[in-house]
Amino acid sequence: MPNNAPGTHQKALSINLDDKIYGVIAEIGAAQEVARWFFRVGAAAGSVAKTISAYDMQVSDEVYGKASRYVSRDRVEAMLQKEYDLLVQRLNEKRGHDTRFFAFCNTVAARNFAGTNECQGWIGLRFQAEPGGEANTIILHINMLDDTAIAQQEAVGILGVNVIYSAFFGTGGPEGNLSSLTDNLAEGRLEADLVDVSGPAFESIDPVQTGLAIVSSGLAEAVLFDRDGVQQPPTEIVRKRPTIIKRTSMRYSSAVDTVGFEAAGHKLAEDLDESAKTPLNVTEFSINSVHAGGCDDTTEVVDHIRKLIDQHEWIMLTRLRQSYKLSRYLRRYSQQPLRFLMGISTFAMLLSDKFYVESDDDLLQATGKLFANGVKAYVQPMSLANVRRHLESVNVNPDWVETTDESDTVSMKNLSLRGPLMRLLQYLTESGFVEDLPDP
Repeated sequence: MPNNAPGTHQKALSINLDDKIYGVIAEIGAAQEVARWFFRVGAAAGSVAKTISAYDMQVSDEVYGKASRYVSRDRVEAMLQKEYDLLVQRLNEKRGHDTRFFAFCNTVAARNFAGTNECQGWIGLRFQAEPGGEANTIILHINMLDDTAIAQQEAVGILGVNVIYSAFFGTGGPEGNLSSLTDNLAEGRLEADLVDVSGPAFESIDPVQTGLAIVSSGLAEAVLFDRDGVQQPPTEIVRKRPTIIKRTSMRYSSAVDTVGFEAAGHKLAEDLDESAKTPLNVTEFSINSVHAGGCDDTTEVVDHIRKLIDQHEWIMLTRLRQSYKLSRYLRRYSQQPLRFLMGISTFAMLLSDKFYVESDDDLLQATGKLFANGVKAYVQPMSLANVRRHLESVNVNPDWVETTDESDTVSMKNLSLRGPLMRLLQYLTESGFVEDLPDP
């Protein structure tokens, strides 16, 4: 949080004191923490036309229509439409000439009494950028990371105030405004892994730039794009699903490895039972890859990501530095088989101490976390010359990798590493954590 960011009290009061901002707050789950801020700071009559909380499912259905899930995008969009349209219908004739109307809605599942549920939710804001103007919409999917329901409720309240304040007073552009959503929230309390905006106020906003801003600002560790380039919440897509993932970065080609995914899919099918969901193929692009470093040219990064998305495959944009952190992230949502697709030079790098210097974990700890709970690596053979060229490009001694025969192709069958790491390599291969990937 920037040191000069206004506090939540100041933000809520600024909105209350602007009598040209007027709206409705509707909340399901996690109490009415957003509305509470506006009443707590005083002068709420200046900005709040109505608050509502329909906790009972039948009551909620009567107000907003039936829903298959109550914590969902469909539900928050139904809430936004109902509350915004009703507000404008009731007050437009009287106040529409000089007032910017808004409807803020959320549907959230905070920590239950037993502490067994996933703590996540949807937040939406529909607002006018100018009196009488066309409506603009902001939709967020959030994950609440605090350990208690009370703390999660407080975090949602602060976030809600930040969303409304940013819509009416934000001036920092996409990345600055997204970063401000976590003002007055300590790191690790809450993340927003989907931010979708629409309306005339956002005509110049590129969804890819928004995704990059989410990740680079620290609002979330990862953003997932579907085959149409639309953001999707990882929890709904990855949940209980086998996954094949290939890491990439600016150093590598922007072509999706369809051949590798096909071969990996055939191999993974051998380990799945008939009841398993169809595996998800994901190309992950890290803006902070340990193998390639960061990239300061935002335009170049956006162009690279767009080329991946244009191939109509699932793309995950992350700020995760090492592969074991990506493994840990995906394990939040699924315990189904997880397979990393990689070239053998990349696998060799995983066993280099060099790539864990800035990590909280050393090589052995990282290796254990990477291959925990049903995770394997499918390794693609490469020519020895290309392996050494790749290692040299990231300042790893190319002579560190050898072959046990005279072949010009390196695979798991003939890979040899100098020094004691050969024993770790032997353990990983003999235990089945790492396997050669045959041609499809």
